[in-house]
Amino acid sequence: MTLRALFCAALLALGAGTVQAQEAGKILHLKALAATCANCHGTGGRAIEGSAVPGLAGMPATYFTEQMKAFKSGARQATVMHQLAKGYSDAQIAQMAAYFAALPRH
Repeated sequence: MTLRALFCAALLALGAGTVQAQEAGKILHLKALAATCANCHGTGGRAIEGSAVPGLAGMPATYFTEQMKAFKSGARQATVMHQLAKGYSDAQIAQMAAYFAALPRH
């Protein structure tokens, strides 16, 4: 293998590692974002059985998004959720909606 081929292979390997690191960082960020819901909605979006607070795991993304936007705008009132929702951007809400929708309910 020539020096040039080795150099190109090394660059490709570094690029692949960077992409993998970026993806891992995005996944970690998303999990941390979703973890902010755990105090009320349970670890992994699974609320304690019999809780008045719904579990989020397996919730359809469109329903999650609609409810969060209703809390955020004040159209839906709650004890604290209408205040918490104001702290999330629409992009963050969409990310959390997709994350929880992808989780199994049980």
